[in-house]
Amino acid sequence: MARVAMIGLGRMGSGMAGRLLEARHELVVANRTPHRAASLVERGARLAASPAEAARDADAVVVMVSDDAASESVWLADDGVLAGSPRPGALAIECSTLSHEWVLRLAGEVAAAGLRYLDAPVTGLPDAAAQGRLTLLVGAAPDDLEAAGPILEALAERVVHFGPVGTGTAYKLIVNLMGAVQIAGVAEGLALAERAGLDAVLFADAVATGQAASPQVVRNIRRMVAGDHDRAVTFSAQLRRKDTAYALQFAQQLEVGAALGSVALEGLERLLTDGRGSLNESAVIEVARARRPS
Repeated sequence: MARVAMIGLGRMGSGMAGRLLEARHELVVANRTPHRAASLVERGARLAASPAEAARDADAVVVMVSDDAASESVWLADDGVLAGSPRPGALAIECSTLSHEWVLRLAGEVAAAGLRYLDAPVTGLPDAAAQGRLTLLVGAAPDDLEAAGPILEALAERVVHFGPVGTGTAYKLIVNLMGAVQIAGVAEGLALAERAGLDAVLFADAVATGQAASPQVVRNIRRMVAGDHDRAVTFSAQLRRKDTAYALQFAQQLEVGAALGSVALEGLERLLTDGRGSLNESAVIEVARARRPS
């Protein structure tokens, strides 16, 4: 089994780390808040004081953090991964959802340090991470992907290889932009149904079994009706806003119009301005409810 460093132990990273332990990899973990590693240490992981320490002599480094700034700190800071001397040719598996521009820059930094970079963002919620049922969206050289097989198999039930580094992130940003548009559409539809006097529960049931249904739509319309945005947060408004902004930045780079995505971003920005960024993304219904015809 491989010696694996897992950096980032949030809701997704903790589940992924658990899967690596179950696959009997030698696991070293690091996190900005070390107390989150307690249950993993009880199961056999070793806690490192920094990403550099975790990555020392590692065969592979897996990172799952929130955004570009966190990723840059993990990899390039004075106590970051590249300062820790992973083994030559070690696999650098970045699973975070990041901007396309940063992924390409980071891949260059990693390659210059003698490591093999895999662009591998994921789809799936925290329960899927804990059960090894994620889908990995990979951009990597075929030989590097093959070498990473035993590690990726512990994390995911499906690996989709889109091509070279950057293509995995391109897909992830595109599909998350589509998700943001779907959620905005659900919020506006439900707000309109409520104003029209329709029963909200019946409306949600009809949508969930109709032509407009998708996993994203069904999950969010149920939570919009329940109003439980502050409990069991699966994907926060802040993270959805970040992904949407990165996707629109990517669209601008490619000179593709994304008007619907811009509208979705506007609603998410309103949530953050109102101090509700930590709520589940379904809270965007409150923005739709507050709107009045001009």
